[in-house]
Amino acid sequence: MRVQDDFANCENNVRMDGQVAIVTGATAGIGFEVAKNFAKRGARVIIGSRNPAKMDKAKNAIIQSSGNTNISTRKLDFASLKSIRRFASAIYMSEPKLNILINNIGALGLPDRLTKDKLNLMMQVNYFGAFLLTFLLLPLLRTSAPSRIVNVSSITLLLGHIELDHMNDVGRFSSFGMYCNSKLADILFTVEMNKRLRGSGVNVYSMDPGLSKSEFFRDFNDTTLRNVFNAGMLLLGRDLDRVATMPVFLATDPRVQNSSGKHFRDCAEFYSSWFAEDADLTRKLWEESKRLVNITTQEDWELK
Repeated sequence: MRVQDDFANCENNVRMDGQVAIVTGATAGIGFEVAKNFAKRGARVIIGSRNPAKMDKAKNAIIQSSGNTNISTRKLDFASLKSIRRFASAIYMSEPKLNILINNIGALGLPDRLTKDKLNLMMQVNYFGAFLLTFLLLPLLRTSAPSRIVNVSSITLLLGHIELDHMNDVGRFSSFGMYCNSKLADILFTVEMNKRLRGSGVNVYSMDPGLSKSEFFRDFNDTTLRNVFNAGMLLLGRDLDRVATMPVFLATDPRVQNSSGKHFRDCAEFYSSWFAEDADLTRKLWEESKRLVNITTQEDWELK
């Protein structure tokens, strides 16, 4: 098991006063710790989650811990494209700027079915939702530049495979296989978005958090398996507040200013996948993702 010194390079004292940050999946786990860290640095933090009660609990805990009362919550359900569009619209109505977007959603063990949007539930929650949200918020991120986007992926991306004609198939992949595919898609999305945003002042990064002391398997229907796996995470995983320094590092540190589009682990550049080197694949995934989430506009920055 790796030691906590892995995070020594992550430390910085960068303040975020006056900055606005959105953190998805921030009611627990890594996302909660990231939001708390941002709040302690003086940022305005917006928590997006589908559970109002959990959001209120997280908000109160962050305020109590940081002393920063500039914390907001907005309902956001990645299993619904309508919910994502409503969230983005609300952000434009309430926020004159947006400096940081942390796409922290990751779910394993979801039912193998299609959503109302005709997308595979696992792929929609773990990938398509973040793609749509980021695309919708990019105009605000660009006018707020310099700004940063951090996509939380997983080492399991190395086991993933992208078949553009079968990303939403039901019954084709195991739950774990679909999870791996979704985390690989996050990487390819990061690489392609970076190509299209060069010179815009918006930096984008992906990262692997490694094992952490979280209830990552909370969506498993099998109670026994869920309890066993979660116990393993608590035993072998790294402390959440330390793991959270990785996305905070990518969102704030000047040392990665020239590393946009790169993949990180323990706050150092890390190999992702040979799929990420396939420019034709990343481009086709971008276009297919737009089609599947029903984005019909062509923005000027996309033409690069």
